[in-house]
Amino acid sequence: MKIEGFDYHRIAVGDGVHLNAAVGGAGSPIVLLHGFPQTHLMWRHVAADLAADHTVIVPDLRGYGGSDKPAESSPDTYAKRTMAADVVALARALGHERFALAGHDRGALVAFRAGLDHPGAVTHLATLDVLPTLDMWDALHGVSAAVGFHLYLMAQPPGLPERLIAGDPDAFFGHFLDLWAGSPDAIPADVRAAYLDACRAAIPSIVADYRASAGVDVAHDRADRDAGTRLAMPVAVLQQDWGAALGYDAEALWRPWAPDLVHATVPWGHFMAEEAPAEVAKTLRDLLAR
Repeated sequence: MKIEGFDYHRIAVGDGVHLNAAVGGAGSPIVLLHGFPQTHLMWRHVAADLAADHTVIVPDLRGYGGSDKPAESSPDTYAKRTMAADVVALARALGHERFALAGHDRGALVAFRAGLDHPGAVTHLATLDVLPTLDMWDALHGVSAAVGFHLYLMAQPPGLPERLIAGDPDAFFGHFLDLWAGSPDAIPADVRAAYLDACRAAIPSIVADYRASAGVDVAHDRADRDAGTRLAMPVAVLQQDWGAALGYDAEALWRPWAPDLVHATVPWGHFMAEEAPAEVAKTLRDLLAR
């Protein structure tokens, strides 16, 4: 499946890795990064909206969808630092040294790392329904952490999680599509099938992405927190009210990372770009006006 009206490219981003990217519209550039267990298609409604007055770049992350899925040869292969560098290289290959960046879920973690590592490239930053990796692990504790069982499963050494998920991948990935959706109509059957097809073909790389978030990504976040590194650009964060259930104040966790922050707790489900695309597009337009 493709986003209607967008052109598709395979762009080399280094180390032999190519990203699949949809590009549409004209104007100041914004890159949109998808989450789990999805592909770039999750942005189809928002991308079409923003393309009226922006150049919109919508890639599959490395390891997902139509992008390359290199073997996990080291902890850095799927580090968010590596994936963020992919995004900067992608934008540059398309002629954009500076760009706005929005990410959902896994893509939000990549966007967060890109904002910290490449402040000269990222002009504005938006994240949807995620905490920074270091804060996420700190927030999960006791029986309430059961909601994130997949984080612990995919953090295990190579072998076991891949085999368990491969036993019934549609049940595993479909569980999250069903459980996390605030509206059953948000993900139509054909899009759901495309997500499951893509995930079924990417089990090792998806697990490697999550494994990095329990290792090298934590180390990178901790080094930045200890050094006092902050996001220098305007930041917008949309989140569900997980804090009430898990006992944390999401805005208070974000504020030390992002001095120029607009944080909103929203009533939608996890897949907010598909459940409330007009509202998400407005949030991004408001961010770009700051």
